[in-house]
Amino acid sequence: MNMSFWTGAVGADNFTKKLAITSNNLANINTTGFKAKSAPFRELINYNINDSREAVTELQAGAGAVVHQTNMNFKLSGLNITNMESDYALMDDNAFFMLQDPGDDSITYTRNGHFHSGLMPDGEFYLMTEAGKYVLDQNGQKLKASVLDLKTLVEKDENEEENTETNTEEKEEKPTIGVYTFPHPSRLLSKGDNEFIVQEGDTQNTAALIKTPHIQQGALESSGTDLAKEMTKVIESQRAFQYALKMVTTSDEIESTINSLR
Repeated sequence: MNMSFWTGAVGADNFTKKLAITSNNLANINTTGFKAKSAPFRELINYNINDSREAVTELQAGAGAVVHQTNMNFKLSGLNITNMESDYALMDDNAFFMLQDPGDDSITYTRNGHFHSGLMPDGEFYLMTEAGKYVLDQNGQKLKASVLDLKTLVEKDENEEENTETNTEEKEEKPTIGVYTFPHPSRLLSKGDNEFIVQEGDTQNTAALIKTPHIQQGALESSGTDLAKEMTKVIESQRAFQYALKMVTTSDEIESTINSLR
């Protein structure tokens, strides 16, 4: 009886987590550059059996399923044309803008290209996010709005084969928006505000500069949330939650009956 209680309770708890993830996806259906998360499950009994005998797993015994991880797909979503000069959409999959927090100099990454020109205490105008973070260039330096050379970057992408080595070197020296990618983008951690960070100690997942990124000026990437799919997941999670609770209720009724017959 205790095992049936356990299996039902674990199932209800994890479907609650899945419902929370789905709800977050729906809440960000209009968030620029947002990427919906999924919640794949793992069977606990297989999880323990398939590991080594000496391994200390999260659960040493048990049945049922648990949310294994939350996955994100960083592929390009649709575009919203804004015709604003400071709006940029990344046209490449698994590509990110690099940001720097002026408070603690911490580095984060985002696909939200809704920027503006902000005046800082040093009297210079920098390209910044809505949260007041600096947008970094291809050298990892704060990008001044007055010297932003996106036009050169676009021309370099379109005429890369025709450019001479001398002209290419000159253009690379000019500040442009830095666009970076990762060997394992799915391992990035969500920091909030549609920003991501590299896991501490993950030395194999370092940011790499994309030399010729595809950037669309005057446009923003729309949210990756699919309303129809997310609503289907809501219904599935609710039904599964009800079935898990029914298992707990049935187990309780059976145990009460057994106790009454003793």
